[in-house]
Amino acid sequence: MKLYTAESVAAGDASVERIDVKAVHSPGEKRQPLYEKRKKIFPKRAEGRFRRFKWLVMLVTLGIYYLTPWIRWDRGPFAPDQAVLVDLASRRFYFFFIEIWPQEFIFVAGLLVMAGFGLFLLTSAVGRAWCGYACPQTVWVDLFLVVERFIEGDRNARMKLDAGPWTANKIAKRVVKHSIWIAIAIATGGAWIFYFADAPSLAFDFITGQAAFVAYSTVAILTATTYLLGGLMREQVCIYMCPWPRIQGAMLDEHSLVVTYNDWRGEPRSRHAKKAAASGQIVGDCVDCNACVAVCPMGIDIRDGQQMACITCALCIDACDGVMDKIGKERGLIAYATLDEYDANMALATAGGTSPINPTRTRKPDGGFVEGVRHFNWKILLRPRTLLYMGVWTAVGIGLVVALLSRDRLEINVLHDRNPQFVMESDGSIRNGYTVRLLNMIPEPRTIMLTLDGMPEATMKIIGISDVPGREFAIEAAPDKAMALKVYVTLPKDEAKSEASFHFIAEDRSSHERNSYSANFFVPGGKR
Repeated sequence: MKLYTAESVAAGDASVERIDVKAVHSPGEKRQPLYEKRKKIFPKRAEGRFRRFKWLVMLVTLGIYYLTPWIRWDRGPFAPDQAVLVDLASRRFYFFFIEIWPQEFIFVAGLLVMAGFGLFLLTSAVGRAWCGYACPQTVWVDLFLVVERFIEGDRNARMKLDAGPWTANKIAKRVVKHSIWIAIAIATGGAWIFYFADAPSLAFDFITGQAAFVAYSTVAILTATTYLLGGLMREQVCIYMCPWPRIQGAMLDEHSLVVTYNDWRGEPRSRHAKKAAASGQIVGDCVDCNACVAVCPMGIDIRDGQQMACITCALCIDACDGVMDKIGKERGLIAYATLDEYDANMALATAGGTSPINPTRTRKPDGGFVEGVRHFNWKILLRPRTLLYMGVWTAVGIGLVVALLSRDRLEINVLHDRNPQFVMESDGSIRNGYTVRLLNMIPEPRTIMLTLDGMPEATMKIIGISDVPGREFAIEAAPDKAMALKVYVTLPKDEAKSEASFHFIAEDRSSHERNSYSANFFVPGGKR
């Protein structure tokens, strides 16, 4: 079986190897209506600026994911020292110096809104850059491909191994590869559970078999999904499972940057451009070497035009730029370009659509581009749509920061007793009962003064604190805790003539934090 050919493509003063590869996912290909059996893709290793950028993104994202649970952050003796922690038992979320309580879910909602508008902004500006560089599926597939290439070799070697018989060498390589994949998948699931408990303690309990069942089941599920999605299914996740390829079309416009094959300068293709040019034929810059197809992790041919399967990872740009360097042509035959820019250049190459593509209309005699050819201008990113997304994203971010810096760390909530609403005592005075909930939202103990404000003749008693009536009591609040107090407010007989309202005031006089709650006082014959 012929898997790879070193057929020479003559072009200019150099020759380029033509790769024997066919696009797996082609726009004109007839597919099964529901699901089609996966056709294996063996992407060739790419080299270039976009590949280096992908390495950087993979290093940063995986580093953040795996290492973050092990970062320590000193919050004092009364709070966990893990920098990022979702403490489900205490219903807290810790992020370095920020602590989020359940009732502060608005901050989480705000971050989700920012993430959504950030994705809209990124897509409208540079297409599916999220999919091509930072999507977890892309990152883990890249990582698994690194392992695969290291064990089995580059594209040609992997294809030969896959097509060959099951020898001891093939079995050994497959066992080693899949073992490393499973180890990576286990590390992925293990890192996830460390976000929900103290990482060192949980790691010890997990290894020694003392962790909770939910920890083992979570790791098992994430191990299976990581191994299956990143190692076995790969591009099928993007094509069949992910909704974003179908949604992102609404986020693009004629000014969005997408990976584009500039056929206005590449067509007509010729594998023997030098010979064709010598015979007077019109030839484009594309030498039909298939390098762009060979490096594509999605198995598409970008020369077929924009496709749902394209994740704009730009590896085809690196491959094509390398070929252009070899044959002495200007880079950018495949490049990030806008539809508006592409249409203008295509109109130039086809004389306004009245003739077939003639790349000589876009070239000077010395090989450079004519003045009418349009190139990328960064100002296209600053258009109303992207500015609107950026404005909303910035406004939500500023609002969250302001709310975060100005939020109260001391809260009081009051619930009036419903049955009975009031009690008449033997001396004729009226008593109302309340459940007062104080929230000390800092990881330090402190003294909170609980005071009655209003109804000057009223007094209160706090069960467990003092049996002597008064209007102000000192409450010792535990760090980072909510405490419930049973409070009885009593009004003398002569004053209890009609319903009234007053305030419970909670105050930390050392930090000058203060919060209040308006409560009602019910009397016989009052409105309910």
